[in-house]
Amino acid sequence: MKLAFIINDHKTEKPNYTTPGLGYAAHKRGHNVYYIGVGELSYASKGHLSVRCKTLKEGNFKSQETYFKAVQKEEFSRISSEDLDVLFLRNNPADEINERDWAYNAASIFGEIAMRNGVIVINHPTTLASAVNKMYFQHFPEIVRPKTIISRDHDEIRGFFEKQKQKMILKPLQGSGGTNVFMMDKKNEHNLSQTIDAIARDGYVIAQEYLKEATGGDTRLFLMNGKPLESADGKYAMMQRVNASGDIRSNIHAGGKPAAVKMTDRIMKLADIVRPKLVQDGMFLVGIDIVGDKLMEINVFSPGGLNVSSQMYDADFNTPVIEAIEKKVHYKNMYGDYLQNVQLATL
Repeated sequence: MKLAFIINDHKTEKPNYTTPGLGYAAHKRGHNVYYIGVGELSYASKGHLSVRCKTLKEGNFKSQETYFKAVQKEEFSRISSEDLDVLFLRNNPADEINERDWAYNAASIFGEIAMRNGVIVINHPTTLASAVNKMYFQHFPEIVRPKTIISRDHDEIRGFFEKQKQKMILKPLQGSGGTNVFMMDKKNEHNLSQTIDAIARDGYVIAQEYLKEATGGDTRLFLMNGKPLESADGKYAMMQRVNASGDIRSNIHAGGKPAAVKMTDRIMKLADIVRPKLVQDGMFLVGIDIVGDKLMEINVFSPGGLNVSSQMYDADFNTPVIEAIEKKVHYKNMYGDYLQNVQLATL
């Protein structure tokens, strides 16, 4: 199997990230693995995807870190969509905001080209293109979401603040990693207008009810093909992300600390509720963030932390992902064009 990953940039991709771990698992299973930065994508005159990439065709490595460091030392080579079986979109558009705006939705656009060339593209690129901001989250059943408004109107946001008994969360419609997330209450109400203006400079503002359970952080659960991701020995790919002292954000990049957590019936119920839409949309691998009995976010772009979960539970969560991709290639070979990409993505 020839499997390519699109990442933001080779310079910013770290050896301990989730994507190198997935590539390492595929490499160990004898597959050809390619890494493509968003800036290395191109469209060839024959109508197919043509890319510069880095790859290792052979070699034994003791860890994903040594493997990916070896990959990074390789010179660039070139491959086209005519040569690929699977293209895995693992870049995060939010990381490109105000830095490389041209790269914001490039992977989804080029992913659609590869899809037309017969390559299996995951997550499904057409849906990803419509999920580049947190508005995608609002398409899921209201029962699993906190009370939310999305606006740039100060009066409307202030009115929501009052209805929430002067305690709410403000964050941007676009972005990730806990950037520009604020908790507003009576103590800092005098900064409300200033905070709204700061967030609104980059677009719409999300005002969301404050959940008391958030003081203990949130739970990140990985879903694959719409179901909780399990290792071969039955462990679930999930973790509690505990807030840093005095910080409402539990994101690992924002100082949150990972901790082990057990699967519960309540978490299973939430996962089951979001499953139909994820399957319909061809969302192969996603991360959902849970607080109490509510979903805070659904991460469809490069959800991180799979490596942390693997280390925490001494479990291999990467191999089941690669095995699932292998099945998709098998189905594609068996059925040809009878199965559309959006269907293959979550089979």
